[in-house]
Amino acid sequence: MTIATMTLKLPDTPPVSIETLQSVLSHMLPAGADDGDLYLEHSSMESIALEEGRVKHVSASTHQGLGARVIKGESAGHAFTDRLDTASLMQAAGSARAIATSHQDRPPVAIHSQATAPTLYSGSNPALGLDFTMRKELLERLDRLARSLDPRVKQVFANVSSSFSDIHIVRMDGAFIHDARPLVRLNVSVVVEQNGKRETGSAGGGGRFSLLRFAEQDKAEELVRTAVRLALLNLDAHDAPAGTMPVVLGPGWPGILLHEAIGHGLEGDFNRKGTSVFSNKLGERVAAKGITVVDDGTIAERRGSLNVDDEGMATKRNTVIEDGILTGYLLDRQNARLMGKESTGNGRRESYAHQVLPRMTNTFMLPGNDSPDDILASLDRGIYAVNFGGGQVDITSGKFVFTTSEAYYVENGKIQYPVKGATLIGVGHEVLQKVSMIGNDLELDPGVGTCGKGGQSVPVGVGLPTLRIDELTVGGTEA
Repeated sequence: MTIATMTLKLPDTPPVSIETLQSVLSHMLPAGADDGDLYLEHSSMESIALEEGRVKHVSASTHQGLGARVIKGESAGHAFTDRLDTASLMQAAGSARAIATSHQDRPPVAIHSQATAPTLYSGSNPALGLDFTMRKELLERLDRLARSLDPRVKQVFANVSSSFSDIHIVRMDGAFIHDARPLVRLNVSVVVEQNGKRETGSAGGGGRFSLLRFAEQDKAEELVRTAVRLALLNLDAHDAPAGTMPVVLGPGWPGILLHEAIGHGLEGDFNRKGTSVFSNKLGERVAAKGITVVDDGTIAERRGSLNVDDEGMATKRNTVIEDGILTGYLLDRQNARLMGKESTGNGRRESYAHQVLPRMTNTFMLPGNDSPDDILASLDRGIYAVNFGGGQVDITSGKFVFTTSEAYYVENGKIQYPVKGATLIGVGHEVLQKVSMIGNDLELDPGVGTCGKGGQSVPVGVGLPTLRIDELTVGGTEA
């Protein structure tokens, strides 16, 4: 076989020779394949955790491997190996090929370099420049700050972690794409105590940038102050009321409700199979006027951003709902082809050992024209949910349940007191119809989102302006 690309200068040399990759690709793809790719990954992760003023946990790990994928129609054959010798790679390729009905060989494909999208983040390991000692000192400084803010702070937990993934993708057409992905995160949690009563507050942040940013800027200290504030707030919180009432969502992280209750229903696999409440509704009104939802993987340094998705497609800014009208779905290459559309750059996978699925990147609602103060003042009696905890969603029906981690009872347009134990219960597409005011204060989350689907987890971002929902079921603990 003639290797047409021996003299090509590839963007970053992969851990397997180009000759071997070309042989594996040719062995893997039968003549009848619709699509396929090789996904080479080398990832490293580091984490350090502090508890009670002392480092209690330190971890570091690396993994590497290759995922081989053959797609024919609605079927996808996927096999992987963590050994990069030629025999193991050929075995994985043969296993992936076995799903194809045709065993005829296709002509050899020449691997060729393909330029990627503009760089949205540094291609360097985010841990560089902040060694173990410096990370330890950072966490100790945050511990001291938390305890200095209030004598009721009894325990402090802090964790800083980083990962760096070096990705090489070879597509069926021979396109060779490289991406180097940094990711960092800092979490702080505190326990406060007053008269025998204990409460917890947490905060976190991160993105695709260097750990040095936590050490050089005030971002880390802001997280500590937020965690302490939330813990003290919970000491004085009342039990939440229950019933159907208007709810105002605060900007930023409450966008997780948009992600879970609506975003998943816009992913291509659910719509192609007709299992989403949004199936076959393109061009129809699915939300109140003024609501525009986008999924944007091109925002620099955001947790959910990627130069290219895990199929080597450039990420995009995709508008899925515009002024209340459903305008599009989020698609990987396979679902796009089967639906007669183009990929939106949303093919994602947790690692080389996982299948590609259509997934969100950074999903948020665009701002409206209402003042946040006016939105809050419009509440006669209701809940102002500023921050969210966990939740559950049924993608098929759109039903959701979310717990609040910071919420307030509002009466006559004024905040009366903080509440705890409030859960928000509803149906995603129905909630969209009940939005009557949209704030002009869009915020994105601080960089903590992780999305689970099909047993896989990937980093994502969410966002929301202040939002008034005229009617929502609140589950509370008030007698």
